[in-house]
Amino acid sequence: MYTSPLALLQVFLLLTPEGGQCPPPRGQGRRAGPFKPLRRGLKLRGPSLGPLGVPYSRDPFSAENGAVDLLPVLPICVCDLTPGTCDINCCCDRDCYLLHPRSVFSFCLPGSVRSSSWVCVDNSLIFRSNSPFPSRVVMDLNGIKQFCVHVNNKPQTVNASNFQTLATEFGGKPFDSTFQTQSPAPFYRAGDPILTYFSKWSVLSLLRQPQELELGTLYREQSCSKSTTCVRFFKNLADSCTLDPALNAVSYYNFTVLKVPRGMADLQNMKVPVTLVSQAGSPLLAGNTCQNAVSQVIYEIETNGTFGIQKVSVSFGQTNLTVEPGASLQQQFIIRFRAFQSTATSLPGPRSGNPGYIVGKPLLALTGDISHSMTLLQSQGDGTCSVRRHKVQFGVNAMSGCKLRVKNVDCSHLQQEMYQTLHGRPRPEHVAIFGNADPAQKAEWTRILSKNCSVSATHCTSCCVIPVSLEIQVLWAYIGLQSNPQAHVSGARFLYQCQSIKDSQVTEMPLTTTVTFVDITQKPEPPRGQPRTDWKLPFDFFFPFKVAFSEGADSQKGSVSPVHILTLKVMVLYR
Repeated sequence: MYTSPLALLQVFLLLTPEGGQCPPPRGQGRRAGPFKPLRRGLKLRGPSLGPLGVPYSRDPFSAENGAVDLLPVLPICVCDLTPGTCDINCCCDRDCYLLHPRSVFSFCLPGSVRSSSWVCVDNSLIFRSNSPFPSRVVMDLNGIKQFCVHVNNKPQTVNASNFQTLATEFGGKPFDSTFQTQSPAPFYRAGDPILTYFSKWSVLSLLRQPQELELGTLYREQSCSKSTTCVRFFKNLADSCTLDPALNAVSYYNFTVLKVPRGMADLQNMKVPVTLVSQAGSPLLAGNTCQNAVSQVIYEIETNGTFGIQKVSVSFGQTNLTVEPGASLQQQFIIRFRAFQSTATSLPGPRSGNPGYIVGKPLLALTGDISHSMTLLQSQGDGTCSVRRHKVQFGVNAMSGCKLRVKNVDCSHLQQEMYQTLHGRPRPEHVAIFGNADPAQKAEWTRILSKNCSVSATHCTSCCVIPVSLEIQVLWAYIGLQSNPQAHVSGARFLYQCQSIKDSQVTEMPLTTTVTFVDITQKPEPPRGQPRTDWKLPFDFFFPFKVAFSEGADSQKGSVSPVHILTLKVMVLYR
C-alpha cells in the first residue's frame, strides 16, 4: 500500500528548496507520483528495450548509467486505448515509436510516465531523520549533497488476521439504502416519492415518471409533479406492439397507491386503487399498424393534508403506429396534485391572516358551519347584475352597483330577491374576528348586526317597500404589541336603504352596495411630563456654610443670622 511521503517522512527541516528531489539509488524500485524531474546538469538518454519489447529506463543512481531520461516509460500503459495507433499525449504508447515523447507531445497524460519514489532535499537542511524508510546522502553532478529517502512502494500484505483492523482504520461509512434503514414518515411531504404496491407480486415500489435523457433515446425514472415529454425508439415494432409494457395502458394502473408512507404496516386499509377515467384498449397489431399505443398518461392525485392520498385517477391518450424500421413514439406523462374535496368534511379555507387580518385579503364570513368570503355586487357588460360577485377586501373601502331586472311577482318575493341580491348567497351571519378563524370555534366569530327596511314607515297601502342599497360597516382595530400589531374585527353591521314602489310599476331597479372600514384603534398615551434636570454639586459644597452657622449660633440667638440670609439667597438662585 502506498503511503503519502509527507505523512511518514518525519524529518526536521530548516527550509525546503524548490526541486528538492533526486534520482533513486541503484536497485531501488520506482513508482508514479507527483514528483518533479531531476536536477539540471544530467545528460539525457532515451529508453532501452527490455524483455518482451517493453521500454524501461536504467537506474539513474547506477554507476554505469551516465544518462537519465526525464520521462521513463511504464511497463503497463494505461492510456494506450487504440490498438495499432499512436494515442495523442500518451507518452508510454509503443505505437508512437518515440524515444523522447516530450519533444513531440505538448504534455504527457497522467499515468503515462514514471516518477521517482525518492524524496530528496538539500543535506544541509537536515538536522535529524526519524524516517522508517531507507535513506542515503548522495552528491549530484553539481557537487551538492542531497539527503534522499526512499518511500515505501510495496503493497501492504492483507490476511485474515489483519483484515478487520485495516478495514476499520481505512474504511469509511458503508453504503446503506435509505429506503430500507430509515423508518417511513407518518405522512407525505413535498418532494417525497409516492409508494405503490403490486398485489400480484406483493412488491412495494415507487410511482415514477419517465423523463428524457440528453440523447433523447433513453428514459430514466423520476418521481416529480411536472409534465415530461420524451421519445421511444423501437427496433422491431411488430414485436414491441404487444410485448412492450410501455405501450400498454394496463401497466399504468395495475397497482395501488399507499395513502401515507407508514401504510406498509396496514396494507389492507391504506391502499388506494388507481381509477380509470377514460377507457383504454389493449395494443393490437393489425396488419402493418400497431393500434392503441399509449401516447399520453395523466395522473390526478387528490391529497388531504397529513391524512395522505385519498384518490388517484388516470386517463390515457392513444394513437396508431405504422410498423416500419426505426419507428418511434412521442409520449407525454403528466402528474397533477389537488386538494381532496369530501362531501362529509371540507378542508378549511385559506386564511386572511395569522392571526391578524392582512389588508387586501378577503373578509371572512360564516353562515351556519360554512365559511366563505363576504361579497359585493358585480355587473355584467350591459350593466345588469351578474351571478359573479366581488370579494370584500379587508381594509379597502369599495362601492359597486348594477341593475336588477324586476320580474312580475308579488311584493314578498320581490323583497326576498332584493335582499338576496344585495348581500349575496348565502347570507352572511357572522364575520371572523381574526384572519385565521376556525368555523368550528364559534367564539372566533362575531354576529353581524342587521337593520332591514321598515314597512310601517310608509303610508301607501298598495306600495311595496324594497331595499335598493346596502352599506356594510366594519369596525376594526389593531391590538397587541406596537412592534407587531394584529388587525382584528370588532364588529360589523348591514344597513339597508329602502324605497317604496307600486306593484308591477318598475321593470328595472338600480342597486348599490358599499363597504366601509372604520379604524377604532386606541393608541397608547404619550409619556407624561418631561424628565427633570439632574443637578450635581461637589460633596463639600455646603461645608463653609455649616462652619459659619455653627460659630455664630451661640452669640446671635433670637436674631436672624446673615448666614441664614445668604443661604436662602443661594437656594433661590439655584432653583
